[in-house]
Amino acid sequence: MKLKIGGVRIEISFLLLCLAAVSVIFRVFPGFCCCALAVVVHESGHLLTMRLLGYMPESIRISPFEIMISDPSRQERTAKENFLIIFFGPIANFICFLPCFLLYLGGTEKILPFAAANLSVGLFNLLPVLSLDGGQLLYLLLSRRRTPEQAERVVCRLTFCSIFPLAALGFYTLFRSHYNFSLLFVCAYLVFSLLTRQEKFF
Repeated sequence: MKLKIGGVRIEISFLLLCLAAVSVIFRVFPGFCCCALAVVVHESGHLLTMRLLGYMPESIRISPFEIMISDPSRQERTAKENFLIIFFGPIANFICFLPCFLLYLGGTEKILPFAAANLSVGLFNLLPVLSLDGGQLLYLLLSRRRTPEQAERVVCRLTFCSIFPLAALGFYTLFRSHYNFSLLFVCAYLVFSLLTRQEKFF
């Protein structure tokens, strides 16, 4: 499904719509919506910061695995601007988490899944993995004192060091629990995002 809002092309993957339909069938649609909204909050943090800095994306593609923002101007921006744009993705989740969690403490129990989804998405994206915000932020920080090649090597090593223990813990959780695939799914997502990423670094 394709549409255009404010000059920005938006494409929603058919597979995502199918996944939403499946979540309705298996009665997990509320959980699906909480996760989807947390991702929207995250990407809105990126997009709002871009807008405040005077930039606009060319297109946005929404799929079950990620929201791909086509941003041809990022090579022209300063490292500080890129840092701020990346940084405010997780920050948007944490900002959203705080009032939701306070509402939960005040007795609004139904808000807890959305609060947890925002906290999870924010923390997950801060992992030092190449395809996530944490890896990109780390690369930008390292590039200030090291060459791009040295920064790339460090982030690649940390990516491996992050995914390998997660995968080991995922297999352990799988065998110790009643077939809980959640952590293994996260690892599969990280590997998939690394393999399909067209550009490694800024």
